[in-house]
Amino acid sequence: MDPRLPAASASVPEGVLPLPHGRLDFDQVAAALVADGLVAAADLERIRFSAQGARNASEVHPLVLLANLKLGASAGGELGLERLSEWLAQRAGVRYLRVDPTRVDVSAVTALVSHAYARRHRFLPLAVDSERVLVATSEPLAQEWLRDLQHLSRRRIELAMVNPLDLHRYTMEFYGVTRSVRGARGDVRGETSSTLPSFEQLVELGRAGDVNADDQHIVHIVDWLLQYAYEQRASDIHLEPRRDMGRMRFRIDGVLHKVFEVPPAVMTAVVSRIKVLGRMDLAERRRPQDGRIKTRSPGGREVEMRLSTMPTAFGEKCVMRIFDPDAAFKSIDQLGFSPQEAAGWTALVERPHGIVLVTGPTGSGKTTTLYSTLKRLATPDVNVCTVEDPIEMIAPEFNQMQVQTNIDLDFASGVRTLLRQDPDIIMIGEIRDLETAQMAVQASLTGHLVLSTLHTNDAPSAITRLLDLGVPHYLLASTLNGVLAQRLVRTLCASCKVPTVLSAEQWAVLTDADAALPQAPTPYAPVGCIDCRRTGFLGRVGLYELLPLGSSLRRHIRADMDLAAFNRAARAEGVRTLRRAGLEKVAAGLTTIEEVLSVLPPPDEFRPVPDS
Repeated sequence: MDPRLPAASASVPEGVLPLPHGRLDFDQVAAALVADGLVAAADLERIRFSAQGARNASEVHPLVLLANLKLGASAGGELGLERLSEWLAQRAGVRYLRVDPTRVDVSAVTALVSHAYARRHRFLPLAVDSERVLVATSEPLAQEWLRDLQHLSRRRIELAMVNPLDLHRYTMEFYGVTRSVRGARGDVRGETSSTLPSFEQLVELGRAGDVNADDQHIVHIVDWLLQYAYEQRASDIHLEPRRDMGRMRFRIDGVLHKVFEVPPAVMTAVVSRIKVLGRMDLAERRRPQDGRIKTRSPGGREVEMRLSTMPTAFGEKCVMRIFDPDAAFKSIDQLGFSPQEAAGWTALVERPHGIVLVTGPTGSGKTTTLYSTLKRLATPDVNVCTVEDPIEMIAPEFNQMQVQTNIDLDFASGVRTLLRQDPDIIMIGEIRDLETAQMAVQASLTGHLVLSTLHTNDAPSAITRLLDLGVPHYLLASTLNGVLAQRLVRTLCASCKVPTVLSAEQWAVLTDADAALPQAPTPYAPVGCIDCRRTGFLGRVGLYELLPLGSSLRRHIRADMDLAAFNRAARAEGVRTLRRAGLEKVAAGLTTIEEVLSVLPPPDEFRPVPDS
């Protein structure tokens, strides 16, 4: 049985008089609200009069009409559509459900019944397994269709009540995208493109053809895909071709979720459509390409997407990274800094010159930290210049330059150019080689503040990394202001997390010699609910290790630097390690030990080697 299918429906509560069977009637629903004490009896006539004009419109659901009246419940609060839907579910003796579209196999559920039939009877299949079909409905008492569906599917039917507006919306979206996929497939005689650069091509004689990237069905699929990604808070969209069925997946809170499957020919056309929008070479499918799309989200915000394609065994794979301005530009408090860390980081980046580094693996939030910091520093009286590969988010407050290796414009030559542009603050996308590191040192020595990134496990390792690149230790000691190491961990869903008790062994996995907490920990465990897609986690928060370099720590920077001794000296000065930051987040009930350990390197890489 599919574990994603919810449990069985609830039974009719005792003492609840059921509504008459059949399509819901406005007057009967309003009277039932009065009978249950949610609406005062004196308001009944006013309700009927207010909705008199719309009650004759049979397509408008009674709960929608009642929600639009913005009634105040006698028990307090407003009778919104969600609350009314939950009340009706209890009245009808069925379970109330909020639809999570990322867990719906759209192609499977839309194949059960036609769009017209589902729309006429106001229901939508949500999940199918070998034994049952989970069906969402906004008319739980009108079940004349149930016997037909049970006969067609040869499975047990399980009902759940959903918000009428959600039901209408997802019915239109699911059947709409399915219709577009079928329409695109119908434009060719086969499902396999003869021009698909596949290393394991399955050739079926008599079948050939391509779907046009400008076909209306393909345009609709791409528009739906982008809007869907915005709504689900996706950070990346993955389009992955396969021989039989191509996969579309979203990365949400750092985890990939499969959302749809399409035939290979449709996948090829979808990727081609995205390449057209990103002004990429449509004819070139053998080489990787990069592009950008700027679009407007359904909420009206302008959203940028960075595109990357690469050739695979079955065609071009495309990844779209979504940069939402609301996510890319945050305040220091929104980034998850503690008050002490926020004050320390602000002090570092407000110095007039020197180098400040942000370290961490790919996907740890370094770009968000840098952009948010630069946004704060970019006042009208300073000149902020960046050199990036690629430009992640275009910001009007900065002067941004793109690295272009085909014309020998790399990071080092880019910084060399910026030094002639009268900058106050320079941001280098990444220090990868000695030449770039030397230019960063040169820029800081000439009175500029330089911000950049490195890929290291923790903050002290950034110093040894620069020494390994060949930066002289005396220049590094005089120019480096500080290092910030960071990670991202998923945060527990506030709606469903529960307190838990951890053993001493579990705490010992995360703690170290200087990580004793001043207060008793209150850890929580994930459960899973409709708000967090049954994962138990919603959103992410940063773990930070801030290492400001004072005069005592600078004395430890030598050509033969002892990293273990430097670590001990840094901890003696109060530097909070990533492990300590993770422990505090666990103790505060924001995340779990498993989440923290999943983003940290092994303990041996943190613990200094004891003196012999």
